[in-house]
Amino acid sequence: MTSRERASLEIDGIVQGVGFRPFVYRLALRFRLSGWVRNTGQGVQIEAEGEGGDLLAFCHALRDEAPPLAVIGSLKIENLAPAGGEGFVILDSAKAGTGGEISPDCNVCDDCLAELFDPGNRRYLYPFINCTNCGPRYSIITGIPYDRPATTMAGFAMCDNCLAEYHDPLNRRFHAQPNACPVCGPRLSLVDRAGAVVAGDPLERALAALREGRIVAVKGVGGYHLAVDACNEAAVGLLRHRKKRDEKPFAMLAADLDSVRSFVQCSELEGRLLSGVERPIVLMRKRPQTPIAEPVAPGNGWFGFMLPGNPLQHLLAHGFGGPLVMTSGNLSDEPIAYRDDEALRMLSGIADLFLTNDREIHTRTDDSVIRLYRGEPLFLRRSRGYVPRALALPGEQASVLALGAELKATLCLTRGNRGFLSQHIGDLKNAATMSSLEESAVHLQRLLEIGPELVAHDLHPDYLSTVYGQGLGLPCVAVQHHHAHMASCMAENGLDGETIGVILDGTGYGSDGTIWGGEFLVGGYQGFERRGHFAQLRMPGGDAAVKEPYRMALSALYRLHGDGLFRQPLAVCGQVQEGDRPLFLKMLEKGINAPLTSSCGRLFDAVSALLSVRHRISYEGQAAIELEALAETGSPSEPYPYLVTDGGVLDFGPAVAAICSDLATGRNRSDIARAFHRTVAAGIVEVCGGIRTASGQDRVVLSGGVFQNRLLTEDVADKLAASGFKVYCHRLVPPNDGGLALGQAVIAARFLQET
Repeated sequence: MTSRERASLEIDGIVQGVGFRPFVYRLALRFRLSGWVRNTGQGVQIEAEGEGGDLLAFCHALRDEAPPLAVIGSLKIENLAPAGGEGFVILDSAKAGTGGEISPDCNVCDDCLAELFDPGNRRYLYPFINCTNCGPRYSIITGIPYDRPATTMAGFAMCDNCLAEYHDPLNRRFHAQPNACPVCGPRLSLVDRAGAVVAGDPLERALAALREGRIVAVKGVGGYHLAVDACNEAAVGLLRHRKKRDEKPFAMLAADLDSVRSFVQCSELEGRLLSGVERPIVLMRKRPQTPIAEPVAPGNGWFGFMLPGNPLQHLLAHGFGGPLVMTSGNLSDEPIAYRDDEALRMLSGIADLFLTNDREIHTRTDDSVIRLYRGEPLFLRRSRGYVPRALALPGEQASVLALGAELKATLCLTRGNRGFLSQHIGDLKNAATMSSLEESAVHLQRLLEIGPELVAHDLHPDYLSTVYGQGLGLPCVAVQHHHAHMASCMAENGLDGETIGVILDGTGYGSDGTIWGGEFLVGGYQGFERRGHFAQLRMPGGDAAVKEPYRMALSALYRLHGDGLFRQPLAVCGQVQEGDRPLFLKMLEKGINAPLTSSCGRLFDAVSALLSVRHRISYEGQAAIELEALAETGSPSEPYPYLVTDGGVLDFGPAVAAICSDLATGRNRSDIARAFHRTVAAGIVEVCGGIRTASGQDRVVLSGGVFQNRLLTEDVADKLAASGFKVYCHRLVPPNDGGLALGQAVIAARFLQET
């Protein structure tokens, strides 16, 4: 006697386009099951029948042995009456509702990599090799369902050999939509600045150009990179000059982990991050005396490295032999170029040659960037390799389109209890980036089949994203910037109710119309109260103070010395010429073009300029980044004095005065910088202690761009934990504005729920 059982299984998550159906087919054969599997609008549906023990083992294996790129969101099982039948088949897709997910773009799998470098394989050195376990996904999809006609591979008809693989359920290229080979697939070409084809083998000619110190624009999976020999100082300097990028560090590409470890201190976890299918850029501490040219990351103790993330990068890295600068192919403040004509137009003044191909990129995706914090990964940019993976929300909610902020813009779309953050879009300061945001909003809605019920945008009325959102014809919710930061950290940590939010960043439009950035909030998704903030400073010159930190240093000194500001024996005072000083003082005295800010970022700028680390910057956050680097070389010491008023105002005026005294006595600048970091941490913990006494709250979330500062964040988190607080930080989304849209989406949905 046998006990046959039958079950219906519904699986959602990233289970389409990743080899899930042939995986199910092979499992069914192994466990001697009959039935079928098919794609639906929500995921994968299975009916399987066999011996009870075999069916149970099959269900366990679905989770335990899932394909490398599959992410199972939920698995629902329903028992059915046995129906008999023989064999197991893969049925055509059925459209049944919405709810599917799309796989991110992924690195080459080990099997394809072995074929890529096997002279006996028909795909030997083919730069577009892929299978269902690897390759481009999100960047090439034009619509749904995810079939070849709805990708940028639609124009490439498969040859007989590729078609045979594509239709064989036992082949790892079964229904691999980008499947191709040298006979039928995309091809490389090398062109000059005018778009004329350069004769010869494109890869070999490009490698030769790189060895000669020339700059090559390389078309990748999500856009163009600019490549140059990282050990050639003149070539790196030329790239900086042409790209008009004075000092911001360049990312680099290395062939393998051993190579990376010869240039940086790479921990086991950092090695795993580098080697993952997502292939992010990972920031790691420099080793002394490397052959890498100093202009790659000037004034910075860290290098950003990535390992090859697509077949062409593998061929370039192995063919070149040494590290290559591999930086985003764009002009200052513009998004990465991804269309061929656009790349020629934008980058012809930078690149000498263009290593391109005839497979279109449908969705631009820049590289992801990660650093370690307290032994855990921390996103600085969440993009290629991770998007559009779903994030769990605190509960079911209305569908929202959240538009983020002005800097480091990302979108967030929600459906049910999941949120989908877009790739990094950039700073919304020009029409090109705003157009990219609009395209991404439309594309994500179409791919994920989400029709938002309302729009969330920043409280700032003049942001381009605010204007765009208000023109979509949907109900809009304006969300205060720092409230969104707090909610973002709460949401990714699965918190509900109320918490204390310590939100530190550079700029955010406050509820009172001033510029916030050093905030202590109490609240949740429904609302918040501002329970404290950093003491306000004026920003002389308005936005100019962001690019010229010396202005913030002088503002901090004005609070201490008033009209005697320029009589102080400090180097920073020399940044303003004698004839300009009366006007500068009047700005501070009258508040003319000198708005008030509680920004922590501007406070770090002020101290950086006081220590003559950075009086002017060439990229966002440079003064604070270099101040942190200086502090890391200093010795731990007691914090400087500070004041906390009854209203929760944290005043670092006494610390600034003490710093000036230490400068006068010749104290080591690195020790001053380290003491300043400890001072800010101590002040934050004291204010949180006062809020806990008044509110009873002992949970603290840390968010905002300042919490990219590893030294400060570790100090704050450790001190809060030692004081009995439960501390929550970011892990899944960036603490900077790149994670802000998640918080906006949850707040807006809660607002709709309660109205």
